[in-house]
Amino acid sequence: MDLSLTETQKLIQDSTRDFVRNDYSKEVLLDLDEKPEPLTKELWTKISQLGWMGMAIPEEYGGTGNTLTDVAVLYEELGRGPVPGPLFSSGVLGALTILNTASAAQKEAWLPDIACGSRILALAVTEKRYGWSPGHVEMAAKRDGNEYVLNGTKLFVHDAASATDLLVLAKTESGLSMFRADAGGPGVSIRVLPGFLSGVTEVAFENVKVSSEDLIGAEGAAWSGFDAALRSAIPILCAYKVGACQALFELSVDYSRERTQFGQPIGKFQRVQDHIIHIVNYLDAARWTTNEALWKLDTGQDAASSVHMAKALSSDGYLRACDFTHEVHAGIGVMREYGLTLHTKMSRSLYHCLGAPKFHCKRMESALGLVPA
Repeated sequence: MDLSLTETQKLIQDSTRDFVRNDYSKEVLLDLDEKPEPLTKELWTKISQLGWMGMAIPEEYGGTGNTLTDVAVLYEELGRGPVPGPLFSSGVLGALTILNTASAAQKEAWLPDIACGSRILALAVTEKRYGWSPGHVEMAAKRDGNEYVLNGTKLFVHDAASATDLLVLAKTESGLSMFRADAGGPGVSIRVLPGFLSGVTEVAFENVKVSSEDLIGAEGAAWSGFDAALRSAIPILCAYKVGACQALFELSVDYSRERTQFGQPIGKFQRVQDHIIHIVNYLDAARWTTNEALWKLDTGQDAASSVHMAKALSSDGYLRACDFTHEVHAGIGVMREYGLTLHTKMSRSLYHCLGAPKFHCKRMESALGLVPA
């Protein structure tokens, strides 16, 4: 496994890092944190013009057809911010869901709009009994002639407040089905949940009518395609967390060199060194497992166990790296204007997204054949 970046990947890394440094400064991120939608029209226009939203989309549908590793390089740099907004929800998870579940006509109609940023997707999957397996979906979609009627509530939906379209997973008579619904349509109400970063919401559907043309793929056959989309999308989210852990490590090292106590930098104290070593351990565990998952996916190998391992370790690692970064910084770390709390909120906001570590450890056991699937 060659872990060195290609020329294309170096270009992606450098351009993304410059963009984040110039357009997503700490002050901008703190300002976005106070808004119900962590996005501005100006920023979204710039992001769309850079082509980021089409990187995971094949060229035949208006994207650039990059490898998953290419896309991960981009998201690792975004994680250093941490940059909020619907980039992952729409350009990765949403796009891959359409690619794996939609009909040919739906792909041709929707994917070019996603690639250019004019259509923004958010996935409405989880509910009150939170989970990322088929048995956790209870919301019903009832057939009414040439339409379906959606009723129910989806919880902890990322980026719905910024979306133009919602991809809704619901139960039909034939099984689990996926629907496209207008985010601002009649009967759809979106409430931003406080305490999270990147626009986590509650989405309620009250007699929401969607046409049969907005049934994505075949009725009752959504889960297998969505599960395949998850398998490819998860390592991209892991890469975002790797970038965040790298930023936390650099922040801690810099502070340990600058902050003096008892006449010397605090980095000379054994306990501070221990905290930073813990950050390094969590960072490396997240990075190498994520790289392995991406490599297997891009080379067509069975990547299931590696994907689950990467998700478990990156979610746990980001949260714990944040905790140890606070230990290094002590009191100043909780001051909002310092910026560390942005990572604290993001690490908690993403901990359960696409499945918590415990869930993925169980899935990894199944993938390895240790327990029945």
